[in-house]
Parts: sequence; C-alpha cells; structure tokens
Amino acid sequence: MTDGANWRYPRGPGKPPAPLDHPVTQVSWNDAVAYCKWIGKRLPTEVEWEHAARNAQNGGPRYAWGDELVVNGAYMANTWQGHFPVENIIEDGYEYTAPVGLTGRSPLGLTDMGGNVWQWCEDWYRPYELRQEPFAPDENSEKVMRGGSFLCDPKVCHGFRVSARSSSTPETGLNHVGFRCAMDLPAH
Repeated sequence: MTDGANWRYPRGPGKPPAPLDHPVTQVSWNDAVAYCKWIGKRLPTEVEWEHAARNAQNGGPRYAWGDELVVNGAYMANTWQGHFPVENIIEDGYEYTAPVGLTGRSPLGLTDMGGNVWQWCEDWYRPYELRQEPFAPDENSEKVMRGGSFLCDPKVCHGFRVSARSSSTPETGLNHVGFRCAMDLPAH
C-alpha cells in the first residue's frame, strides 16, 4: 500500500493520475457500495457476477472469452507475464491497468470479466458449502472479489478464471481492485 494513494492517483502522490479510460481503483468495498447507491444501482452478488462471466451459461469455458488466455497472438486479459513477482515482461502492453474494454465484449456485452482489476461483489467471503448458513460478520470478515487483475500470473494465482475468487476487508482500497455496478430490471 502507498500512503496518499486514492482513486485519482492510484499509485500514490507524485505518480501519474489514473487514465480516464481505465477502471477506477483504490476504492474500498464501502466506497463502491456508496457510489452504486448514489447512481441507483448496487454491487453484483457473487453468483450474479459468475453467471455473467459465464455468459449466462451453466459450465462453459475456463475464461469469460473461451479456454485460452492468448488467442491468435493477442492476450484476452490484462494479466502478469514473466516471473512473478520479480519481473513483468508486459507482453500484453500494460504494466498496470489497461483501458476498459480493450479486449472486446462478451456475448452479453460485458467487458473485462477477467484480468485488469479484481471486482468487489456484495457477498461476504465464505466457503461455498457455508453460503446458506447464518453468518454474523466480525472485524476480520472479508468481502468477495472476482475477476482477477493485472497482478494475476497464471502460474501463481490464475485469478481471471470465471471460477476464481479472492477477498479483502470492506475498508481496503488497492490499485488492482475496482468494481462494476449492477441493477435489477423492473418486473414486466
């Protein structure tokens, strides 16, 4: 973590500002929830996020775009290339975040469902088998993050798989964590 880092300067004071076409980072879960509420939306649940990443299909490919990270010589997600954490050789062209939608849209019209930045979800992080059990969060409880980031190396964390998950505490903001908003459609 870098003192003074924020959503405008995610790598800290004295570093370049966040590009306007990149995902917003250094936003805590609490901040993401407040923003979503402000614009009349909400964070997706973990199940909604994965269903969207799977293009509304059961099962399906390893990634939101298919089964391979590199297709016809092009990276389909902004991830780590090289020897983690010592050297990122930046074969995809981006050391940090990449422009939103750089690799195209999914069949559902979504972008960046793998790589670039982890994305906050509504849910508390718990083992899958305990999701239906009563839960009282405490000061050590963490919120779910999905999608992986530019720091994910397929040889180490492989967080950009549609099934991968991570977590952090709700007050944490990091330069490789962002969010997307969801909304409920009106009933017909």
